[in-house]
Amino acid sequence: MNAAGFRMRRAHSALLVIDVQQRLAPAIEDGRNVVAHCVWLMRLAERLGVPVVVTEHCPDKIGASVEAILQAAAGVQVCAKRMFSAVADGCLVGSAVHECEDIVVCGTETHVCVQQTALDLTHAGKRVFLVADAVGSRRPMDRDVAIERMRGHGIDIVTREMVAFEWLENGDDPLFGEVNREFLR
Repeated sequence: MNAAGFRMRRAHSALLVIDVQQRLAPAIEDGRNVVAHCVWLMRLAERLGVPVVVTEHCPDKIGASVEAILQAAAGVQVCAKRMFSAVADGCLVGSAVHECEDIVVCGTETHVCVQQTALDLTHAGKRVFLVADAVGSRRPMDRDVAIERMRGHGIDIVTREMVAFEWLENGDDPLFGEVNREFLR
């Protein structure tokens, strides 16, 4: 595989935002930044034409997505789930995540729903990219161990800026100037 084969490809990507919900978000370590970084990724994806899917785990118990996610998610698919893994739940069938090869993942909790979904996506043959600065757990150790475990199972650990630059691919992209001004400064 050439070097480009290891990068996120905008035309083959979907962004999956997992369970950034009203009753859970306040308990997440550095939760405000996790929410802000997920919203940043959602806005970037929208600007670059990358489809976004949002999941909500047991929204009747944990609440809907936080307001900032709901605002950024206007017009995107939001799917409720009961199982920790969105793949095992089946809620992603027919979504952009189901259709795309490269899945960029963010959300909460890293060691529960994010990890189980990411592992199942990998097992299903998807190329999974976990955005380390846009995932969180209640306890930092759970987050850190989950990231290491996922890395060990072939999931690429990336940052928001890595996503932006790989989706843009080069400075000649017609959207580079706009994305650079709006997202990268």
